Amino acid sequence: MEEETIVLEGHIVDSLLLAKVLDAILDVGADYHIVDFRIGRTPTDPSRAVIEVTASDNKTLQDLLDSLQVHGANRVDDTDAALSACDRDGVLPRDFTVTTNLDTDVRINGRWLSVTNPEMDCAIVVDDAIARTVPMHRVRVGDRVVVGRRGVRVHSLTPTTEGGAFEFMASEVSTEKPKALQLARVVDRMRAARERGGGILVVCGPVVVHTGGAPHLARLVRDGWVDAVFSGNGFATHDIESNVLGTSLGVSIAHGSHVEGGHTNHLRVINEIRRYGSIAAAVDDGYVTGGVMFECVRRGVPFVLGGSVRDDGPLPDTMTDVVAAADRMREYVGAIDVALMLATTLHGIATGNLLPARVETFCIDINPAVVTKLADRGTHQTMGIVTDIGPFLGDLAEQLGS
Repeated sequence: MEEETIVLEGHIVDSLLLAKVLDAILDVGADYHIVDFRIGRTPTDPSRAVIEVTASDNKTLQDLLDSLQVHGANRVDDTDAALSACDRDGVLPRDFTVTTNLDTDVRINGRWLSVTNPEMDCAIVVDDAIARTVPMHRVRVGDRVVVGRRGVRVHSLTPTTEGGAFEFMASEVSTEKPKALQLARVVDRMRAARERGGGILVVCGPVVVHTGGAPHLARLVRDGWVDAVFSGNGFATHDIESNVLGTSLGVSIAHGSHVEGGHTNHLRVINEIRRYGSIAAAVDDGYVTGGVMFECVRRGVPFVLGGSVRDDGPLPDTMTDVVAAADRMREYVGAIDVALMLATTLHGIATGNLLPARVETFCIDINPAVVTKLADRGTHQTMGIVTDIGPFLGDLAEQLGS
């Protein structure tokens, strides 16, 4: 039998994290013995468990410990992290350490260094006394990358209590949860973020426009509740179409009926924006006089439009290089405290992959599967709200404006 000792610290009892770790050990046919367990006396005190894990072979044991570290269970280790230099641009050493979105430390020369900008599915590059996450395509020859399993520790999620508890690890999705209480929580967290100077990110899909939620979102931007917007070509196109031509996908926003020839409206709008050269130029010239994109331009709120192979046009602001779009998004996520994922699957997951676990993330969608997908892909901090996005945004703008 192979054995190794791990330690799990933080709010591991109330979050059920300890139970999940123990279940994961048994699920692979391994076993455990709790060597030491200290439980916090108050809700704000952390707990600590030292666990001896045994498995039938070393590969099973090491693979298990790698999977447990994603939840903040770390090997009891006093060795430095191993470093290996990249020998090609955009190519990592074979045994590079893959990051999570949790706060992480690496041990270098006997000191634990905090890894800046936590992000999942990256590598850790160490330069002098600074450790940072770097996506694969951005490493360069000579970058020293953490390799192997030693000298790395991951911190479990810590719930916040300021202004009301935010339930990390609460990825359970239900259509029966009281919407008023969920809305109140979003309002509370947005206000708390603003009071402490934290940023608020909105990630939205075209459904925001189709369901009538865009005017409410535009109001949030206008009133200063949004610090960055991530979306795609479709959302921006239909937001502009609805304000210039009064339709969304050719359907009248005012009457909900199809407009004759309206199926071409989005293409005509894209063509005109391309004629201006940018959304900002169209706003400045008076072609676009309202909507989310209009308010972003007027208030100087940055937006990133990540393209796809399905895009018509696209708009000149749409970034067709998706790797470059993700890099642009990375420029803004470091200042974000609260993220709202509004009726978008692909952009929601893409953004979730970039966000540190500390960012309080709310996924609002009529489809419960969207919320589940986001949590399943590693964005464990997501709180799901299953509801119609249009009325939700109306209520959110009303409460924040009151």
